[in-house]
Amino acid sequence: MEYLSVYIDPAAIMASATVLSKQQIFTALAENAAQSYGLDADLVLERLHDREAIGSTGFGGSVAIPHARIKQLDKCVGLFIRLAEPIGFDAHDGQDVDLIFGLLSPEQGSANHLKALAEVSRFLRDESVVTKLRGAASEDALYALLTGQQGQQAA
Repeated sequence: MEYLSVYIDPAAIMASATVLSKQQIFTALAENAAQSYGLDADLVLERLHDREAIGSTGFGGSVAIPHARIKQLDKCVGLFIRLAEPIGFDAHDGQDVDLIFGLLSPEQGSANHLKALAEVSRFLRDESVVTKLRGAASEDALYALLTGQQGQQAA
């Protein structure tokens, strides 16, 4: 199984999150980005909304990849949310979404952003990967599936 090369902090993973709307997903991603990567939550939220206004980042198969460029970053970073219940996301295939991979990239470096987005997209199109992500028992298990590493959860 392949793993993602995008940097993911173990704390940036949420399993069985309960949200009721796309807005709540973006808010959760922004707050998580602030906690995990020291970013300005309001700025992240604004950038995610700006990108989503162009078109839905729900790409099918109940998966969404909201993404944005953030000036403070020097590398691409990821956030992952698995929802307890799927929600509407205006995805192109009309399916509700339950797996969300947030991708944040430096403002400069379009090639790296597009490369990371393509990698995440390929990874999440693999049905066996998606099945394992849906069945993972914990954030640590999700982290291992996404990165190939074991997470270090602080007690």
